[in-house]
Amino acid sequence: MTDNPVTITSVTSQYTTQVAQDLELNNKEQERIGAELSALQAQLKILQDDQSVLHSIQKTLDSRPASTPSTPEPSTSLPQQASGKNTTARRAPSKKAAAKATSTKKTTVQAKKDKTQGTEPKAATASAQPTLIALIRTHLDQQKEPRSAAEVTSALTEAHPQRTIKTTVVRTTLENLVAKSQAHRSKQGASVLYTSAAVQAAPQKAPAPALPRPEQDSSKREKAGAVSS
Repeated sequence: MTDNPVTITSVTSQYTTQVAQDLELNNKEQERIGAELSALQAQLKILQDDQSVLHSIQKTLDSRPASTPSTPEPSTSLPQQASGKNTTARRAPSKKAAAKATSTKKTTVQAKKDKTQGTEPKAATASAQPTLIALIRTHLDQQKEPRSAAEVTSALTEAHPQRTIKTTVVRTTLENLVAKSQAHRSKQGASVLYTSAAVQAAPQKAPAPALPRPEQDSSKREKAGAVSS
């Protein structure tokens, strides 16, 4: 018994559509993972730079000379003049070593201070800026019509010119919001549009039913009485 050609064509069409959808999802997943990988590499670079600075400070601390202990003056029967010369000769290196240790300590403390002052404003600036996902979610909540990834990127770039926002990263973030049911995706031809879940879930207010006026009710009662009589 031969297979129906129409059935074979329908099954082939279904498989073709399914494969195309799977390929699209695969490409989007690769873009998402690539964006996350780039962010992790940037964080790793910052940690490596901090590690280099800390190693330099540690080497400076390890190479700091210990304070020279005071040498007790020997009790000898030498003349006072000769004893004074020996004492001066022994104390001179001690002062130089103390001065060198003090200078090294000040340099180390200043390096730590500079490192702290340079890191705190950078951390404060990074924490003050909202994340990209927060910016995208806020932008979608303010829109009543669906928006494409390119439109969202253009709007955010115009609103935040100091930030570098790429369309691929925005599209990946939008797909993550769709996966978390925080946004909805739709298609218009070849374009993929996104809508905020909060905006789409907002109920449409139905018009309130018109209440009958008292004059109309009284006229209706009068007509009903006239008909019954």
